[in-house]
Amino acid sequence: TTLFRSDSKSKFYQKALLQTNYSNLSQSQTNFEKAIRDNTVRVLTSEGTDIEFRIGDRPVTAQDGNASSKRKQKITLIDREIELPAGAIRVAPIEQTVNGKIVFPVSLWGSTKVENLILTITNGKIITIEASYGEEAVKKELSDAGEVGYSFREFALGLNPLLSIPKNNPWIPYYGYGAGVVRLSLGDNSELGGKVKGDYVRWNFFPKATVIVGSETWVLDGNLIKI
Repeated sequence: TTLFRSDSKSKFYQKALLQTNYSNLSQSQTNFEKAIRDNTVRVLTSEGTDIEFRIGDRPVTAQDGNASSKRKQKITLIDREIELPAGAIRVAPIEQTVNGKIVFPVSLWGSTKVENLILTITNGKIITIEASYGEEAVKKELSDAGEVGYSFREFALGLNPLLSIPKNNPWIPYYGYGAGVVRLSLGDNSELGGKVKGDYVRWNFFPKATVIVGSETWVLDGNLIKI
């Protein structure tokens, strides 16, 4: 029901829901899945994030809005959730291939504002945590979660141009399903076909990331340039 209220965000979602070219979206998702299947994926940001991984034969969920009975479902739980507005492609990389660092200039952990946080990841696990302020809040949250809290969960990329971040009064629409928004998540990835199980999930959004697949740049500073 919230989609059809008169406020500006609801109108934004109405437009995305009714005017998305679902055929084009599905083709874009297919193209990206084919590209990442046999290549290393690298995600970078100007703030210092630099992380890479491979997906191998892991199932890829393409949120293309298709909920028909003819839709071919994969074996993962998350693939059974057909979301509208549509737009994201999601995958749990092979855990031991995830290496690098994720940098958060400013982030919120519990009620603490954390600054200049760097999470260093080796073989899919966080091995060091550094921050100029609020480091203990990060360590507490992850420690309370247990081993799952130190695990890389998921890579997601938004591909719907109608859910892109508005230039005026910017905000991230619908969990980063808009074109060029990257999500690098921590925690349980079993619903995506991964091997990490537990009761912790944390979504981290990167709206101005660069995504390189093999030797080709698909997203540059948050802008889709390949699809």
